[in-house]
Amino acid sequence: MNKKPLNELNLMDNFLFGSVVTYPGIGEEFSRKLLKIIFGRDFGKLRITPQKVYYGSDTGLHGARLDVYIEEDEEALVSGDVATVYDVEPEKNETDAAVKALPKRVRFYHAKIDTRSLQAGESYKNLKNVIIIMMVPFDPFGLDRMVYTIKSGCMEEPDMPYEDGARTLFLYTKGTKGNPSKELQELLKYMEYTNAQNATNHDLQEIHRMIETVKYDAGVTGDYMRLMEDEEVLLERGIKQGMQLGTQRGIQQSIIKVLEARFPISDEIRKKICTQEDLKILDRWLLAAANAASIQAFETMMEPEA
Repeated sequence: MNKKPLNELNLMDNFLFGSVVTYPGIGEEFSRKLLKIIFGRDFGKLRITPQKVYYGSDTGLHGARLDVYIEEDEEALVSGDVATVYDVEPEKNETDAAVKALPKRVRFYHAKIDTRSLQAGESYKNLKNVIIIMMVPFDPFGLDRMVYTIKSGCMEEPDMPYEDGARTLFLYTKGTKGNPSKELQELLKYMEYTNAQNATNHDLQEIHRMIETVKYDAGVTGDYMRLMEDEEVLLERGIKQGMQLGTQRGIQQSIIKVLEARFPISDEIRKKICTQEDLKILDRWLLAAANAASIQAFETMMEPEA
């Protein structure tokens, strides 16, 4: 299995990003600087929840796992202000199915956060504002903008004020159109290429010192090694199960389990695996699933051999 060493991870990698925002004495300050650069203003006290999970209300209903859930401390707000929840999602999966699903994915995230933000009998005016921030190294809408800001409005009267407190930002690291601040441009480049050379302003230099502290912490290193070991075990178990079962269905499920242990997989790939009946092809795909460096590489390996 090809896995990058911890010191080579970038902030677009979920493990490093999650480790930084939860690191004692660093997580809140890192989140504060991140939001300051994105929104161009200072932030007060924040509450951080890594990988906040919203389970479905029934076993048959879809839940959601948010990468980093950041909430303004209501006690620190000016009287009358409504607290805002920020869900920050670094996302590297650029398969066609995943990109097309992004708008409905963020709609679902908004809905999940909203349903848990208001107590029974509480006034709707107390519903928290929610801003979802998707940070992506690919262009989600093909218009080459660095910032896509999505909010509700009236189609018949686009200039009519309408504020429901919900907003989504898609931040494309390589976008060139629009007029984002220089600080935001530098942040997004640093997110994708996290090194000292790209820490080009004071805030990023402070962030980089935080990143270095986290990367070289023995506890974080141990967590990363255990994660890799767990994935190796899942890979070996999946391969052994496939070989032992020796059946079409068994190998199909083993391929899916191996892939799920390493990458997000689309419904399209899952369907292609489950409808393949040739055992020789399935055996080849199983080995490909264990050795591919990315989901895109696996898709290439799925193509018929010349």
